[in-house]
Amino acid sequence: MADEPLATVRSDVKATAVLLGERLDTHGMERAGALAAWPIVIPAGAAGRAVVFRYGAVVLFAMSPAEEAAFLDGIAARIAEPLVPQQRDTLRIVIGRDVDEQIDASGVLLLRELNVEHMQLIAEALAKSLVLAHYEVAVSAAFDSIEPLAARLKHRGRTTPRSETLLRHLGDVLLTQQHVVGRVAIAERPDVLWDHPRLERLNARLEDWYELVDRDRALDRKLEVISRTAETLNDLLSHRRSLRVEWYIVLLIVFEIFLTLYQMVSGSHS
Repeated sequence: MADEPLATVRSDVKATAVLLGERLDTHGMERAGALAAWPIVIPAGAAGRAVVFRYGAVVLFAMSPAEEAAFLDGIAARIAEPLVPQQRDTLRIVIGRDVDEQIDASGVLLLRELNVEHMQLIAEALAKSLVLAHYEVAVSAAFDSIEPLAARLKHRGRTTPRSETLLRHLGDVLLTQQHVVGRVAIAERPDVLWDHPRLERLNARLEDWYELVDRDRALDRKLEVISRTAETLNDLLSHRRSLRVEWYIVLLIVFEIFLTLYQMVSGSHS
């Protein structure tokens, strides 16, 4: 379906990115008057556009706060594991025929036009940045939990009673890796660039502004440390359980010996 650039509607556009939950059911959206797919772009509000992502994010262009709220209410039933509170970010886009396409020092994106392809690319950068921010918080919390455990292991050489709880927590965090790598695919090239290579420059500037590559690498390194910590902790807990079982066996043997001796002594007295 053909779509004219939003530059014909206004020259100053606000893009609002919202991370709604873990997943967004987009089934049927691509057939309901969608302007593009991968990611899906649909008309929204009086003259706006919405870009929706299966990993739980939407980016809304040229919509009033009331229109944004109405749109989000309309797709609430499609959200799996909704986030409370929702995470948001905004980007101001100024459109002018004579501008140098860039992101200026104040964070305003300057474009000569804003069409569907631009919106898909901008939305991907905003959505990925939100997802990274969400999981950066979770990973930082996991690191805070790991530090006292490491200190105890260093000074006392053993784990704590809450280590099993921590292990479950680390397991939850490791699901982040599957989400980020498998569904969000932050490091992958946006699909729109394959058909519109002229947008490579804009994509590079958006990636640099939001530091997507560096943040993704930093998150991946932290997840690797957490993964190794979880493996080490699991080994320690397994060793502790094995040692406990060995002590149980020793106690049973000792009990059996005492019982046998008792029977022998009792038998000799009788």
